[in-house]
Amino acid sequence: MKSQRLLSILLLLQTRGLSSAAELAERLEVSVRTIYRDVEALSASGVPVYTERGRHGGITLLPGFRTDMTGLTEDESRALFLLAAKGTHSALGLDAALASALRKVMAALPAAHRPAAELTSRRILVDPNRWLAPRPAVDLDVLNSAVFTDRRLRLLYRPRGATEPRDYLLDPYGLVVKAGVWYLVADKSGEPRMFRADRVCSATVIDEPVRRRPGLELVDVWESLRCVKGDRAFDVRVTALVRASALGRILSLHPGGIAEGPVQDGPDGAWQRLELEFLHLDDVCSLLAFGADVRVLGPPEARERVARSAAAAADWYAAGGSPAAPA
Repeated sequence: MKSQRLLSILLLLQTRGLSSAAELAERLEVSVRTIYRDVEALSASGVPVYTERGRHGGITLLPGFRTDMTGLTEDESRALFLLAAKGTHSALGLDAALASALRKVMAALPAAHRPAAELTSRRILVDPNRWLAPRPAVDLDVLNSAVFTDRRLRLLYRPRGATEPRDYLLDPYGLVVKAGVWYLVADKSGEPRMFRADRVCSATVIDEPVRRRPGLELVDVWESLRCVKGDRAFDVRVTALVRASALGRILSLHPGGIAEGPVQDGPDGAWQRLELEFLHLDDVCSLLAFGADVRVLGPPEARERVARSAAAAADWYAAGGSPAAPA
């Protein structure tokens, strides 16, 4: 609707300042000609909007002009209150700030929309954290400080599979939380990398300006990293028999698993054939957590790795191993 588009232009100019007609047209998915017509309509209605010509010109509002109009529809009001998901804001120390912001939004909403927004916050709960999600080993405030002050960052970080942490000098783009896990997205020597916050041993903000590659934003770098990670081929494909009663638990931790064939009845219960994929051979040993409910059938190297880990654990317990950590 034109009225909604006019309000969107007004709010964009109020929050972003000077903007080109092309930028506004792209954001609102209309033509540049439509933007200019809408600007004329805003000006005719008394809004102090004007255009600046030249290479660095655009459309802007008279300095100091503000509107208290929120312009939120009922659905937009409800969507805003879904932002109150715990976890993300808590990790950044912003729970109190979010609660205060939502109170201000509630006060600014049209009276007719307030009941729906308040009911949404009571009836819908969004928890972004995974079950038993690891907690960051380092305070996110340090990473957050580097991101928002545009400073370089030195990490002592333990990569996957490494026994000792390594030192990294990074140029951060920002923080991403995915499935309850926080990641730092940064360049290392000009190459994009992601670092899990729960593997950071220590972090120090360096008093040097960040050296990001020009023209790139966090969303661009994350998308490139996400695509590479998502397209990475699995190294190991495992065939296993799973006790039918444990199938749901295993698939909740390995959602890519594929159950094949009919359930097989045996003297010790019902079993289901399952195909699983792992990035690394060592990851197959995670199936030991299900004890006798999982039997790895192949490939041979996966069976050997699981058998060796199980035998080492059994030998330690059989020998009356000390509860103290090994030397």
